[in-house]
Amino acid sequence: MPRGGGLDLTLSALVTEGRRPDLTDLDLRPTGELVALMHADEASVTAAVERALPRIATAIDAIAARMARGGRLIYAGAGTAGRLGVLDASECPPTFGVTPGTVVGLIAGGAQAMTAAVEDAEDDAAAAVADLDRLRVAERDCVVAVTASGRTPYAVAAAAHARGRGALGVGVACSPGSPLAGVADHMIEVVVGPELLSGSTRLKAGTAQKLVLNMISTVVMVRLGRTYGDLMVDLRATNDKLRVRAARIVAQAAGAPADAAAAALDAAAGEVKPAIVHLVRGVDVAAARALLAQHGGRLRAALDA
Repeated sequence: MPRGGGLDLTLSALVTEGRRPDLTDLDLRPTGELVALMHADEASVTAAVERALPRIATAIDAIAARMARGGRLIYAGAGTAGRLGVLDASECPPTFGVTPGTVVGLIAGGAQAMTAAVEDAEDDAAAAVADLDRLRVAERDCVVAVTASGRTPYAVAAAAHARGRGALGVGVACSPGSPLAGVADHMIEVVVGPELLSGSTRLKAGTAQKLVLNMISTVVMVRLGRTYGDLMVDLRATNDKLRVRAARIVAQAAGAPADAAAAALDAAAGEVKPAIVHLVRGVDVAAARALLAQHGGRLRAALDA
C-alpha cells in the first residue's frame, strides 16, 4: 500500500478538527475559568462513551472469543492514540499475568515515537502492513486500530490488513462515518465534539480512547477468567507493593488470615491462584495447579469443581 494509503486527508469537515465559536477569546480568560472549562469539557466524554457501550461490548465479546483460542490483542495507532495502545498493552502482563506478546501495542514510527513526536509516521500505511507482518498476524488475532479522526493512514491500513489476513479488525475513532469504519469488522465511534484547542485530539479524544481501551483490555481479561470477582488473581508480584497486594488478594479470596495467606503464597512461589486453591480446597500446591489446568486456569471453576 502506498504511503498515505490514497486517503483524502482534508480535515476541515472532521468533528475532531472543528472550532467552537464560544472560545475565540480563550487566551484572554482567567486561569480559574480555563481550568473549569477544561474540567467541564472532559466531563462530557463519559456521555459520549456511554452512547458507544453496546458496540464496545460486542467488540469485546468478539475479541475474547479469538483470544480464548490463543489469539493476541494488538493495538495500532499513531501519536496519542498509538501511545495509549502501548500503555494499555504494557499494563496487561503485571495486571493479568498474560505472557509478553499476548497484548501488543504498535505505534507509527516505532519505539522512538513513544517519547518524541514522529508526526509524518502516521501517513505511512505501508509501515502498518510491515509491522503486522512482523508479528505474523493470523486468523486468531485481533487488531484494534485507534485514531481520533478515523482516517489516519497507519491505523486504517492496520485494520484493513488485519481483515485481509483473516484477523479481527476493530476500529476506535472519535469521528463518525470515517474511512476506518469501512474496513473494520467492528466500529466503535465515540464522538466527543470539537476540542477546547481546535484539533488537539490529545484532549477529549484522548480521554475517550483511554476509557475505551481500559474497557477492552479489562473486560476481555474478565471474560478469559483472569479475575475472580473484582480481584486481580493473575497479577505478577514483581515488587514489594504487588507482593503485599497479592497476599491481601489470597486472604480475601480464600477467607483466610493474613499469615496463612502469606504462607500459601510462599508455597506457591508467589502465584496467587494456586495459593487460593491450596487454601480453599485443602490440597497441596501441585494438586492446586493441576486442578487449575483442568479448568483452563479459571479460578472460580477450579474452586467450584
